[in-house]
Amino acid sequence: MNPIILIPSYWTDNIEEIESAKPGNYDHATDVRGKAELADCFDSLDQVAGITQVAVILVAEPSVRDRAYARVKEICDAHPNIPSIIVDREFSNYLQDFIQSRFDTLDGEPISLRGYGAIKNLGLCVASILGHDVAVFLDDDEVVLDENFLINAVYGLGQQTISGASVLVKSGYFLDRRNSPYAELRHARWYNKRWAKREEFNEWMNQAQSGPRISHSNILVGGIFAVHAEAFTKVAFDSWITRGEDLDYLINLHLFGFDVWFDNKWSVKHMPPKERSTAPRFMQNIYRWVYEYKKLEYANSKIDLIPVSPESLLPYPGKWLGDELFGRIKSTALRRALGTDEKAAYFDIFLHGIQKAQSYAEENTAKYLEFQELWPDIIRLLWENEELQEYLTKSPA
Repeated sequence: MNPIILIPSYWTDNIEEIESAKPGNYDHATDVRGKAELADCFDSLDQVAGITQVAVILVAEPSVRDRAYARVKEICDAHPNIPSIIVDREFSNYLQDFIQSRFDTLDGEPISLRGYGAIKNLGLCVASILGHDVAVFLDDDEVVLDENFLINAVYGLGQQTISGASVLVKSGYFLDRRNSPYAELRHARWYNKRWAKREEFNEWMNQAQSGPRISHSNILVGGIFAVHAEAFTKVAFDSWITRGEDLDYLINLHLFGFDVWFDNKWSVKHMPPKERSTAPRFMQNIYRWVYEYKKLEYANSKIDLIPVSPESLLPYPGKWLGDELFGRIKSTALRRALGTDEKAAYFDIFLHGIQKAQSYAEENTAKYLEFQELWPDIIRLLWENEELQEYLTKSPA
């Protein structure tokens, strides 16, 4: 196998303004003036055996693009033993024009540097252009733990289980600062009790950790998963979901008949900055879960797709995909309006949040399936395309 490591990296010069209630805001962006977690990630990759290509997908605000590119190039240049390229705005625009000129029915920017799902699709396009049969996604705020990272990444891929199921998509897991794969359980404040999902996640993780090395998965950890070309050439990410695109990709795969697997021997260390629970972040998550609910409702009405029910994804995330979601939203918004300092913001969400999220979902849920019809043809066009290879590699990092 010939895996490529794909690392999306987000940069800004205004950390304080990252949070917004609008859908599609990026988490964990690197301050272009500060320490870069990407450097630690590359340091950890120095020990990894068998690296043939790393692609850093550079996402930066217009005001910092040049500085961000310089920082990323400096990091790549400091690791000459790691073959690396930077996928920047220039290449993204070139690729979009290349695809659009051949698929004039393509709507929006589902392959671009705008939106989590579109960025992941851009990574899969890069893997296809360079002819890699396995795409391994890694977050820039993670560190690899040992030299066998890629050996573990491809373990079992392309093979069949005893039951005859193909292993084409596989998730690992991350260890937190406590070196634990489990969410840290702490007493939820009274106004957060219906929005807490740590126990459900831990229940599922305990099952996965207690079973065989490779088992069916209800989760897809965006910062450590591997997907074989047999799957990624057929199923794309949804660029219209505002966040949670990796869990959404698991659902997309299920809709088209692909299983997702969990490898309890494949992990990384995750070192994200501490997140704040705020009204804008809550609203972003409302957009995410309501979109997912509406998308499943829409997809399950199609006779040519395999139905995916909330019950099939219990204990997590199934409880967040059923009708009880709307009660969770209303209850949490009202309780936080009463119990936090952001009273006005949460009360506005209580009154209007679900309606806003439903409007967004109803406007966009059909768009993914329209794009998905084109995806296999797009990838066939891109696979080892010499023009795009030359453009992508003309200025190696």
